[in-house]
Amino acid sequence: MRFLPLVSSSSDPAPWVSLAPLMLQWDGFLHEAWPKNLRQGLAIHAVFLPGEAPAEEGLAVLRQGLGADFLVLPVGQPASRAAGFKLLEQLEYLLEATSGRGVKLALRLEAGAEAPVLDLLREARGEAVGYCWYPGTLDAEPLADRLWCGVCEPGSDLRALQALGYRWDMALPAEAPERFRVEAAALAAAHPPVLFPAEMPTTALGRPVVPDDSLVFGKHWDRTGDRP
Repeated sequence: MRFLPLVSSSSDPAPWVSLAPLMLQWDGFLHEAWPKNLRQGLAIHAVFLPGEAPAEEGLAVLRQGLGADFLVLPVGQPASRAAGFKLLEQLEYLLEATSGRGVKLALRLEAGAEAPVLDLLREARGEAVGYCWYPGTLDAEPLADRLWCGVCEPGSDLRALQALGYRWDMALPAEAPERFRVEAAALAAAHPPVLFPAEMPTTALGRPVVPDDSLVFGKHWDRTGDRP
């Protein structure tokens, strides 16, 4: 798992270039230095939308040509069937707008909205939409197949992700590079990388699947001229 800086779109990207790839919090404005840095190879992994007007915000971000992998949209529990249909319309609109651009939609579901939104998308066959984990996520397991990214805070408990295998990039809100490095290092120390999920899979006979300590990965690369 990597911890990436989540910085405001209106802030100067210069202090953050050495910490790329970055996550971007869209606040409606883009600092004038972003386009130049993007042309020079600065990578943006995800853009987090405010979610007040998802379609308009999404289009505004797409017009900037940021090259992000994901648009992250906060979504609450639909208060009514009509609200559910409105959410589906917004998602369909954004899916059409992102088609062919290499950008995917990831929903950051408010606590308690997981089950109803999953049911809604299942009925609508919304398989193209994924999810973004955050500390308020009540149950990450139903989202795991399409859990594409995450956002956390200093001191966040990431054991729910450890149980699933730790395979996501995590956005960490950042105001200064020095402070970000300290907070990211603390999170990395508290949640070290794992090769396998906390709950090990089992064979058909019920025996746990464990790594073979005798295996040495990539050993052949140490021998000159003996490559496959």
